[in-house]
Amino acid sequence: MGHAGLKLELTSDPGQLQKAREGIEAWIRGIGWAPHDIADMVLAVDEALTNVIRHGYQGATGQPIYVTVDALADRPTGVGVQIRIRDFGRQVPLDKICGRDLEDIRPGGLGVHIIKSVMDFSEYRHISDGGTELVMRRYPRPKQEGDQAKPAGPDPE
Repeated sequence: MGHAGLKLELTSDPGQLQKAREGIEAWIRGIGWAPHDIADMVLAVDEALTNVIRHGYQGATGQPIYVTVDALADRPTGVGVQIRIRDFGRQVPLDKICGRDLEDIRPGGLGVHIIKSVMDFSEYRHISDGGTELVMRRYPRPKQEGDQAKPAGPDPE
């Protein structure tokens, strides 16, 4: 594929979120994705990192978070993106990682819903030496009949 992945070493400081957003946005743009798709993926990462800081590290700053972004093998619709977020914080029970009821109208608590709605795949797993890893994937969507907009994902050329 020829496009080197992106590796970010962050800490659980909310000020690091901008570094993550900018780095991931630039990397995904570099493999040719459309701006609206990039915005979706950056939003998913921002929500996931916020959850790590809030729930995994319970607000403690200075704790390690590793983010890797890789291109996935070409599919008929183009090159996909895989994002891994690894923390070493408190392991929240996997069955408790869910968004709040959408009928409960109030600020916050929508990160997991956002991740699931903008990514094609998301999976949390506990790591044996502590912490949690989230793997998210997004694939280009084929252009729908009658769609006047540019197809999602990288240009097939």
